[in-house]
Amino acid sequence: TYYKTMDSLGSLLGRKDFDEPPEITSIKKYVQDDYGVDVSVLVRERDIVVGVPSAALANTLRLKTPEIKRRCQLTKRLTFRIG
Repeated sequence: TYYKTMDSLGSLLGRKDFDEPPEITSIKKYVQDDYGVDVSVLVRERDIVVGVPSAALANTLRLKTPEIKRRCQLTKRLTFRIG
């Protein structure tokens, strides 16, 4: 009765679109291709947060911000987070 009207978790997840926004894919690909490191990317309203494993990589990417924005066709501000 009640359970018949509820959608199962599987059917809800089956209809969800899990495609990453193009910004996420392009940033991950850029860092992987150039530095061989996997990063996490979070797109927010005003900026894009890139989670990196080390301070050295964060500083390197900060210096490369104009190139990253150009190659990945980004308009939002880039923020780098270590951890």
